[in-house]
Amino acid sequence: MVTVQVNKLIDFVADVFAHADSSPEEARRIATYLTTANLTGHDSHGVIRVPVYIRWRNNGMITPNQTIEIPVDTPSLAVVDGRFGYGQTVGPQAVKLGIEKCKAAGLSAIATKNSGHIGRIGDWAEMAAAEGLVSIHFVTAAGSVLVAPYGGVERRLSTAPYCVGIPRPGQMPVVLDFATSVVAEGKVLVASRGGKKLPKGALIAPDGTLSEDPALLYGPHEMQGPRDHSKGTGAIRAFGDHKGSGLALICELLGGALTGNGATKYDRPFANGMFSIYIDPKVIDPANFFDGEVARYVDFFKSAKPAAGVDAVLIPGDNEAKTRAERTANGVPLPDETWAAIVQTARDVGVSEEAVKKATS
Repeated sequence: MVTVQVNKLIDFVADVFAHADSSPEEARRIATYLTTANLTGHDSHGVIRVPVYIRWRNNGMITPNQTIEIPVDTPSLAVVDGRFGYGQTVGPQAVKLGIEKCKAAGLSAIATKNSGHIGRIGDWAEMAAAEGLVSIHFVTAAGSVLVAPYGGVERRLSTAPYCVGIPRPGQMPVVLDFATSVVAEGKVLVASRGGKKLPKGALIAPDGTLSEDPALLYGPHEMQGPRDHSKGTGAIRAFGDHKGSGLALICELLGGALTGNGATKYDRPFANGMFSIYIDPKVIDPANFFDGEVARYVDFFKSAKPAAGVDAVLIPGDNEAKTRAERTANGVPLPDETWAAIVQTARDVGVSEEAVKKATS
């Protein structure tokens, strides 16, 4: 395991993207969002993505320094076309637009399409919560057919993330953020590079056998080589039986069909679509009942007696806050194989050996 201090990791990853045609501002933005995902314990959406992003950029699937278009723009609703720019460039602009419209009208909706990998959706919920807004996000990863619906063994869904953010004045917001599959594809990627192993039965083979072997998703692969999920014969399973599978379907239809991005399918370029709803509690609740009731109910929820072997009842965001504090202080741990793949990518785009050594010195 390699441990990299936060600021050094951001600097190093920014150097990689700056060598791959991104402006200094975009390069640092991508690096900051990826590192933040690691800080919160979402390693699947962190710097492990660097080799993937650069490969997509080299293949023309992502365009650096892209400018969004807004083909539909009303006082409370807009469509944002990311034009296949980096998600860390498209996402903040789309969310900022949703926040502005919500503050003006009390309620807004933003349909984002054709975005590069938009990263940890919790970032966007946190961005809205920092402005005092509730937000709900339905997402598809079109072109990424990875997940078998409940009762099936063939891939028909993306990992179809769902996220809700609820602000809490003076405290971290409640942020529920999860893939509607047993694990995100990035967690399979982490496991395939020597990281945390998959939960039992996370994957399913064509004959219905359950498995935790990443090769079922990626096919045979070398430790430091690329991962191509189209080479695998199996699928990730939808979580929560019919309930999770049904929620995944809704994410595909709202995040994909409604936004114009398209729900996932084979033989199309990767693109995230995201349908986001923003709500201003101050407009719904001028008496400010909401904040106090959120505080009361969260306390009531967490006061439940823990089950055997459980230290405390937690709410969404508690683990992330703890991990963020630990890793900010002590650095981001990365499996040797993950770091080796990032370093090789850095060398491929022309980052100096001095910069490589400086990152871990």
